[in-house]
Amino acid sequence: MTLSKTKVATATEKLFVLVAVCCAAAAMPLTFTGPAVALPAIGRTLGGSPIALNWVTNAFMLTFGSCLMAAGALADSFGRRRIFLTGVGCFALFSAGLAFAGNIVWFDILRALQGLGAAAAFSGGMASLAQEFDGTARMRAFSIVGSSFGVGLAFGPIASGLMIDAFGWPSIFLLVVILALFALGLGARFLRESRDPDAAGLDWPGALSFTLALTLFTYGVLRAPETGWSDPIVIILLAGAALLLLAFGIIERSVKRPMLDLTLFRYPRFVGVQLLAAAPAYAFVVLLILLPVRFVGIEGMSEIAAGRMMIALSAPLLILPIAAGLLTRWFSAAAICGAGLVISAVGLFWLSHFAAGSASSALIGPLLTIGAGISLPWGLMDGLAVSVVPKERAGMATGIFSTTRVAGEGVALAVVSAVLSAFIQSNLGTSAGEHAATTAQRLVTGDLSAAAANAPAIGQAALIHGYSDAFSALLWLLTAITAITAIVVFSSLGRGSSSDTSEAANQVPDDDEALTESEA
Repeated sequence: MTLSKTKVATATEKLFVLVAVCCAAAAMPLTFTGPAVALPAIGRTLGGSPIALNWVTNAFMLTFGSCLMAAGALADSFGRRRIFLTGVGCFALFSAGLAFAGNIVWFDILRALQGLGAAAAFSGGMASLAQEFDGTARMRAFSIVGSSFGVGLAFGPIASGLMIDAFGWPSIFLLVVILALFALGLGARFLRESRDPDAAGLDWPGALSFTLALTLFTYGVLRAPETGWSDPIVIILLAGAALLLLAFGIIERSVKRPMLDLTLFRYPRFVGVQLLAAAPAYAFVVLLILLPVRFVGIEGMSEIAAGRMMIALSAPLLILPIAAGLLTRWFSAAAICGAGLVISAVGLFWLSHFAAGSASSALIGPLLTIGAGISLPWGLMDGLAVSVVPKERAGMATGIFSTTRVAGEGVALAVVSAVLSAFIQSNLGTSAGEHAATTAQRLVTGDLSAAAANAPAIGQAALIHGYSDAFSALLWLLTAITAITAIVVFSSLGRGSSSDTSEAANQVPDDDEALTESEA
């Protein structure tokens, strides 16, 4: 028994628990869509190098992604309610502190701390939902949480744009604080405490090695475009990340109760779920960061206009994740997820044909296509993730899946930013002189005026053209990766699935039954 209280929750109490988790879930996408829209304004106010400005997003994504597994283990050991409330409280506190940051260094530090709170809130909340709901109700609850993310993604950019225009960029964190405090109040009142009676505490060596590996890798990838991939420090950082990742694998194989059970990767459907978790990172999430920077910094749109454009990309997440759950009555999860990724790939390829400065109306079609495609697997991913382990290990399952998703987003953003910078630098050629790398980095962060000052021999029109061609090349690359992922996900998730797809979405399939037995 995992609930510390024997009282059975009423339907109303379960509803309020779901609302609490949904409020926290809706606040989290606001923390990276909002700063993306505000990045040019933040740079003008706080200053900072291109690397420091990249950390505005990456600091949050790094700590959020790298700490989810640890937070899931802590939730199983010390109580899901306790971890959720602690995380939401810290998330609200550090979000409020960001509005008063005096320089870019403190801003980045607070973003990292904000990610820690978000990791605890998300892991504790999702693991709690897995205890409160069963079967079809659990799938429906996770679909609603996915739609809550969609609300934050869809309205975050436009809400941030309106608030920046009216009150300045610090105001974008006000809505985040309000949602977090609402989640805190409801959670404190209605959430029941639960834990895994067999939990053995946190795997500290595993948690530290994994977090440090991601940190070194992210810093190395962000530094490389400015100093070069042959820079000794970059080489040391990437080599250190590889060694720490190897050490993490050794640690997880040797400890009695690992944070990440590596034996799970023997099962094709589990691997397919993890790959599915990473797919939105490069098919969708990176655009949530790169497109506002392009619209505001390169094309000169207002923050409000950029926010309106981003609604086309994110609005499908308001409806289609729930629709995907209904489609499992007639189609397998593998078919729905694979088809969604193919649709996203089509949208990415379509978007690549529009240069910077194209009419806004022309971009709505490809943006809607990308958002619609990614919404189909989005509605099934969380439910699939918790279906592959016993209920008592829900914290671990949520932690592994969410780590793959969010850490994948952080890694993808760092890598994609570096690739875009390299493409821009290649397009500028020798005409940018010795400052080509810095000029490219400034363009990636949307600072067109600083890029022009670094390369006075190149006019702004030529800089925009070089950026535009590089962005199109990047979209071609993302199209290919997304299409390949669709094939692999369809193949992996389709293995061993039941012909009754709606039942398969809620039950552990044959491979996973063996998994459960081996873990027991």
